[in-house]
Amino acid sequence: MKIHRDELSIATSADTDVIDISRETAGILKVSGIREGQVLLFVPGSTAALTTIEYERGVVRDLAEAVERIAPRGIPYRHDARWGDGNGYSHVRAALLGPSLSVPVAEGQMILGTWQQIILMDFDNRPRQRRVVVQVSGV
Repeated sequence: MKIHRDELSIATSADTDVIDISRETAGILKVSGIREGQVLLFVPGSTAALTTIEYERGVVRDLAEAVERIAPRGIPYRHDARWGDGNGYSHVRAALLGPSLSVPVAEGQMILGTWQQIILMDFDNRPRQRRVVVQVSGV
């Protein structure tokens, strides 16, 4: 078994950023030389998340609006009362989606649906420089 680790560095803007990182992830997989195994992605931090979606403008907006309904801005959050940074909603949103994603690899390709892309969602209320750790394991 072989393990290859790399990182993506992604500049985000404030609020709900939705960024397709599929191409960069596929590039790391290719460099790894691994043909069978998995790609594990992890975003350190508590205000961003990873998931998959059809990266199409309508559904991207639908997802952002759904997240707003589930954990809206503009309501009281205990985190804000304690820290005063106004991003309590971003912590809740990130926790609901989660910081990691695993994608199987076969014949040197990630097994994703035709219209399925890997996305980073940054929910923080200020621009950030995000790290996404990408670990490819297999043979």
